[in-house]
Amino acid sequence: MYEKRNDTAAADALNSPLKLLTRAQFAALGGDAVAYVRPISGAILSTMITDAEFDHFSDYQLVMSADGTPLLVTDSEDGVLDWLGDKNLGLATLH
Repeated sequence: MYEKRNDTAAADALNSPLKLLTRAQFAALGGDAVAYVRPISGAILSTMITDAEFDHFSDYQLVMSADGTPLLVTDSEDGVLDWLGDKNLGLATLH
């Protein structure tokens, strides 16, 4: 039987249960050992990281921990691979 939920918050919690975890619970799942890489423009990076200068028209690679902490900014995928070479991190892809 199909039941349509009217409560959007409850539906969101069912779709994203990780959003409800505390930092300690997330770390226990390995959140401190998972990172993801995403391409990002210099213009957006400038708003995220204010103590460094980025060319607004260039593209960069941003490596972030699963908790959203920036770990690395580089201008190439090779730079990411070199940096990850000696780290004990699992890499997740974004879709």
